[in-house]
Amino acid sequence: MTFEEAVAYIDETPKFTTKNSLEHTRECLRRLGNPQEQFKVIHIAGTNGKGSTCAFLTSIMREAGYSCGLFTSPHLVEINERFQINEVNIDDETFLNAFHKVKALADELVSEGSYHPTYFEMLFLMGMVIFAEAKVEYVVLETGLGGRLDATTSIADPIACVITSISLDHMQYLGNTIPEIAGEKAGIIVPGVPVIYDGNDEAAAEVIAAYAQKTGSPSYKVCTADTEVLENTANGIAFRYLQYDGENPVFHIPFIAKYQVMNASLAIKTMEILQNRLSVTDEAIHKGIAETRWQGRMEQVLPGVIVDGAHNADGVMKFVDTAEYFQQEYPLTLLFSAVDDKDYTDMIHTICSRIHFEHVIVTQVGGYRKVDFEKLKEIFVSNGIPAVEGYDTTQEAFTRALALKQDYGMLFCVGSLYLVGEIKALIRRMQK
Repeated sequence: MTFEEAVAYIDETPKFTTKNSLEHTRECLRRLGNPQEQFKVIHIAGTNGKGSTCAFLTSIMREAGYSCGLFTSPHLVEINERFQINEVNIDDETFLNAFHKVKALADELVSEGSYHPTYFEMLFLMGMVIFAEAKVEYVVLETGLGGRLDATTSIADPIACVITSISLDHMQYLGNTIPEIAGEKAGIIVPGVPVIYDGNDEAAAEVIAAYAQKTGSPSYKVCTADTEVLENTANGIAFRYLQYDGENPVFHIPFIAKYQVMNASLAIKTMEILQNRLSVTDEAIHKGIAETRWQGRMEQVLPGVIVDGAHNADGVMKFVDTAEYFQQEYPLTLLFSAVDDKDYTDMIHTICSRIHFEHVIVTQVGGYRKVDFEKLKEIFVSNGIPAVEGYDTTQEAFTRALALKQDYGMLFCVGSLYLVGEIKALIRRMQK
């Protein structure tokens, strides 16, 4: 198969398989020669902040001189983004080599009358093959959905488990309350393995702490109260991590959203807890945090143009916190879109209740999950925005938004990772 055919095959996978058990995933790993035993894993779960925390951890370890793999989801533009080696996306040849090995395994299982690996399992298994063959020392591994039943939880012996902020999302799969969802996320905890977690939500924190105590796992809570923001500008944030044991407790991050302070602090605490296993200097931690790059989360893609994949209540609230801060200094323009399995009506209400935009533009993304831009326009108008422009395509909408954005203003593109991906693809074509 060519690279394009392999990607098409993976995209078709949901049509002929169902969710498999962790035992099935472990059997797949065994048949592949247990590639996951060739490196050490830091396992990350949570509702929001997983990817950013993964990026902070990876950047720190790279600064410390370790070779590191990173497995995340979803991808924004190209599927290769899900697999990074030393902070670089894998190439098509590496992808295809791993695909052929996992496809051969899938064919073998099907011929035996067993189950075909799921879409996410295919990618997870490919990741384990890719990282083993690259001979990386560490892999930062992000869960796909939940934790307890996620394919990534088939890893038996991570060196640390990290749980980021927890909020209501994917409730049809994970539960209807914060404690229920926290219980699913806590399912990544392994007996005796340290767990570092976001303790800002008391209900979630209680569940995680109880799970850790039950499994005999040392637990370390990180809270906003442990940090102090010193400066928040359009170029980034300087903050003090009050629990830091190193020489300089002041850190700089290249993001404008205050929630990234918590994600960075989780990564810093994780490095502290692992200091008996990893040789990481104070300088490496500071430089790693300062030079972290992560796509789609309050990411500045052009001067004054920010994309944010916020697509649930908690993510939108954090976006609003950031935009509210910057509207004091800059005229703001909004480009918004959402998909139909998200509560976009409530998202729009939250945004309109606190932010004044000079211009609002809406479009439609997500293929069969799209929400017609006319419907989005109506909701904005019903929330008191008199002039809303709508466009069929992201290209038309983004071009118009750029034209409306003043040189000294800020453009926020928000509401869906599909929107972020399409905008990043447009910019990539513009810059060629």
